[in-house]
Amino acid sequence: MKVCLAVLVLCWAVGAQAQWYMFPVEAARGAGDMWSAYDDMREANWKNSDKYFHARGNRDAASRGPGGKWAAEVISNAREWWQGSASGRGHEDTEADQEANRWGRDGGDLSKYRPKDLPEKY
Repeated sequence: MKVCLAVLVLCWAVGAQAQWYMFPVEAARGAGDMWSAYDDMREANWKNSDKYFHARGNRDAASRGPGGKWAAEVISNAREWWQGSASGRGHEDTEADQEANRWGRDGGDLSKYRPKDLPEKY
């Protein structure tokens, strides 16, 4: 009964316009988009490209729909929480990453974060 109620509330939160049954699919594909951006970042190994790949992963995931946007936010927040607490990185760097995450989720122009001479493949 509690599970049914939770599903109904989730569907209501997603909105009447959205196809509620697509939320899990969008979330899974959005998580895949986040992984793809991370994988590309590691492959590129390009100086000062971190924020670009943050923004790109979030933009790609959010473009999937409400489920993708939700997945991007959850993954980004978890990653920044983990890196902030486990690695001892400064608050400024974590906040800069979160700004890039939000920029991507909100559909911002990725050229803001794209480093000079990053191969077109990315």
